[in-house]
Amino acid sequence: MTDDRIEKAVGLFKSGYNCSQSVVAAFADMYGFTEEQALRMSASFGGGIGRMRQTCGAACGMFLLAGLEKGAVDGKDREGKAANYALVQELAECLPDPQRSQVSVSSKPSNPEGTHVLENPGACAAGGSV
Repeated sequence: MTDDRIEKAVGLFKSGYNCSQSVVAAFADMYGFTEEQALRMSASFGGGIGRMRQTCGAACGMFLLAGLEKGAVDGKDREGKAANYALVQELAECLPDPQRSQVSVSSKPSNPEGTHVLENPGACAAGGSV
């Protein structure tokens, strides 16, 4: 199932959607969203958050999904918040430093092989829980 999700995300990215949209839309049905809803909710995170070259949109998409998976819905749920933050930190570990950092060094963040995460998504897909 994960390979199908990866292929869908890569296909969306190659068809013109930003990296965050591609990741979130590939998992939309798992969380009860339509593809259009997923594309809209994640649209602002592309280009390193609004084309500001900050944290990679693919990472933002993963983190949004992490919140859907483990996010606390009670403001006093410290354990729930901690579980969500732990998942986000685990997911962030699979990203190269420029994509984890607050300011990315390029407008097209890359993994160690020199391609965008969605052009070679294996590292994050293999290492992440979402």
